[in-house]
Amino acid sequence: MGFARELTRRRLLAGSAALAGTTAVLAGCSLFAGEPPIPPAPPPPDALEPLLAETRALAERYQAALAAHPDLADRLTPPLAAHTAHVTALTEIMSPPPSTPPSATVSSTPTVTATMPAQETLAALRAAEETGRKTAATACAEAPPERAMLLGSIAAARATHAEVLA
Repeated sequence: MGFARELTRRRLLAGSAALAGTTAVLAGCSLFAGEPPIPPAPPPPDALEPLLAETRALAERYQAALAAHPDLADRLTPPLAAHTAHVTALTEIMSPPPSTPPSATVSSTPTVTATMPAQETLAALRAAEETGRKTAATACAEAPPERAMLLGSIAAARATHAEVLA
């Protein structure tokens, strides 16, 4: 009688294992049946993306101006350094972290070219700084408190740059 009892337990355990294996196989097959799962939507771009693009464009304008007019280095190097620091600061607070797309140009202001005289270059940079100041001030007014301090300092820096270029 003991033998029959062990045999029954063995059969029961074997049957349970077979049933569990069949369930696992069927469950695995159902994962591949039908349509593939929809990937999660990417997070929306950060609201500071336009300001970051504009800041990169301003830095590029200053680099072009320095290349065209090395004699203006004492006036152009500090604002260039500030814009470079602003790019870093904006990148650090953005979520998700921004990609590094090509810079957008600051709209409605003339670009700096190598053939421009120094006074036209300064006027073009001043116009870009004025446009940038307005953009930064608007972003500051619309930003949550944890971002407003940085955006306010960027707006103030751009106003100062415009005055230095006058």
